[in-house]
Amino acid sequence: MRFALVVLTALALAGCDSGAVPSPAEGDPGGAGGGVAVAENIVDLRNDGLAAGPEAFYFAAGRSEVEAALARTLGEATGRTANGECGAGPIEFTDFPGGLAVHFQQGRLIGWNWRMPQDGDQAPKGTIRLADGDVVLGTARAVAEAAPGFARITASTLGEEFSLGPSIGGFIENDAVAMLYAGTQCFFR
Repeated sequence: MRFALVVLTALALAGCDSGAVPSPAEGDPGGAGGGVAVAENIVDLRNDGLAAGPEAFYFAAGRSEVEAALARTLGEATGRTANGECGAGPIEFTDFPGGLAVHFQQGRLIGWNWRMPQDGDQAPKGTIRLADGDVVLGTARAVAEAAPGFARITASTLGEEFSLGPSIGGFIENDAVAMLYAGTQCFFR
């Protein structure tokens, strides 16, 4: 009996993996990693987080890791602000070159917002894109409206708002996509 127990224990241990957990960039094909490694100079914005170069972050990732990866990919943060009066509670924002703002609550990533660059904005050293689909900033209204999952948010008080499926939203101005967002936002409706 003891011999059988020793053999079963040895087989069970041999069947265990090394304990190495794949990064989100290698993991779940439908999740923030998308199952595809991202080039060093690309930020992929996703419905459940983002990837900066080869590092992927789901919402709830730590602030310092997310900011460091984005700084390596886009350039140093251009500003940090906070708003204590958001509907979801106090939110802190970190802005990066290229019009990308990431949102944090209690030191955890909770959302992102990508807007058209404005006068005085720094150009990113990398590329920002929406991971799924052909819609990016500047996409023509007709192309956005033809994208899978597009739906107008007719009750919006903020302008021409739309959604791309259940988790990504955006705004159209001057017949083109002017902003995209996912996660927790601080919009006053």
